[in-house]
Amino acid sequence: MAATAALRDPAFPAQAFPPPPVSARPVDRDAWIAAFRFVRAETERRAAPLSPEDQQVQSMADASPTKWHRAHTTWFFEQFLLREHLPGYQIHDERLHYLFNSYYVAAGPRQPRIMRGLITRPTTEEIAAYRAHIDRAVETLLAQAAPGALEKVLPILEIGLFHEQQHQELLITDILHAFAQNPLHPVYDPAWRFPQATSSPGAIELAHGIHQVGHAGDGFSFDNEHPRHDTLILPTSIDRGLVTNAEWLRFMADGSYTRSELWLSDGWLAAQAEGWEAPGYWQPGEQGWTCMTLAGRRPIDPAQPVTHVSYYEADAYARWAGRDLPTEFEWEVAAAEGGLDDAFGLVWQWTRSAYTAYPGYRPLPGALGEYNGKFMLNQIVLRGSSVATPEGHARRPYRNFFYPHQRWQFTGLRLAQSRA
Repeated sequence: MAATAALRDPAFPAQAFPPPPVSARPVDRDAWIAAFRFVRAETERRAAPLSPEDQQVQSMADASPTKWHRAHTTWFFEQFLLREHLPGYQIHDERLHYLFNSYYVAAGPRQPRIMRGLITRPTTEEIAAYRAHIDRAVETLLAQAAPGALEKVLPILEIGLFHEQQHQELLITDILHAFAQNPLHPVYDPAWRFPQATSSPGAIELAHGIHQVGHAGDGFSFDNEHPRHDTLILPTSIDRGLVTNAEWLRFMADGSYTRSELWLSDGWLAAQAEGWEAPGYWQPGEQGWTCMTLAGRRPIDPAQPVTHVSYYEADAYARWAGRDLPTEFEWEVAAAEGGLDDAFGLVWQWTRSAYTAYPGYRPLPGALGEYNGKFMLNQIVLRGSSVATPEGHARRPYRNFFYPHQRWQFTGLRLAQSRA
């Protein structure tokens, strides 16, 4: 995965994450404690450049304040791990469970999502104290749990670590959206640069046949990556490289944002309602187009992959180019065969696959079953990972998903062509 000045730090050794497989014997408690510390420290490192005022803002309903991300990921460990599995554990503050539950109906009532920015208290300092309290308790649990209890603890801890990494990415994309609304164009990190793409020309050819897709092996996976199953792949070519800003500029120059024949009906309505004429965060200027970045507003680099585009825009671009977006399974098979450049670490890549359950899928029991399954409607799958994705989080079968109009994430595309 590509490195960036803002989102990677050599002080954090790569071997600290991911932790050993849950099934590993004997259990390495020290490795799990190290992985826990690694993830928790990364959240604080990402929040460190931000003032208390920065951490409070909620710029739209889809985004959350940095302070809320820090608290919610902490609540997750308290709610699902410590309450049940640490004997004698005392809740830090019962009031926080209403404020920092997200969408777990089985876990109780919660602050409406659109109102998270109104939580001015507790303060950022009090959130830091909450995090420290939970950190001590989790490390105590990992150090002292009997072997039988540890078998129940580790799968929940593992989900909590990957869950916090998801919020680390959201922390970055949410503050970028907030800064993009500020006429002063605030800088998150002046040293940040988008990594150089390594895309090569040409395409990888997928032959007609049955392939297995979904998670396999002993490493971590989310429930929506299961069960592994057969799927039919028709003859398809998938571009090795991502669509670039230069290519997108040609799409724009052809008037494609004003050509209804290129757009899905809902996409056309969204583009008109939102006044889209370019990717998210782009602005025209005397010297050309600029884009809001983590280092402030910068000129568009034609060689970089286009990012902050919605599924609707990606679909319109594919139609304009006379091509397709790949299905998520075509993407996975092509990535497994090693033919996709920049599959990870630059932009999430839209597929044309609806986010639905795999054949035979069943959600996890209890409140954790609300993690993925209940969102399997009206969303589109993205594959890969982005510049904001934490180290060790990306995996080939990973299924990210967003609504087709959303574009505040680092989302881009590569093209495919059916040969059927």
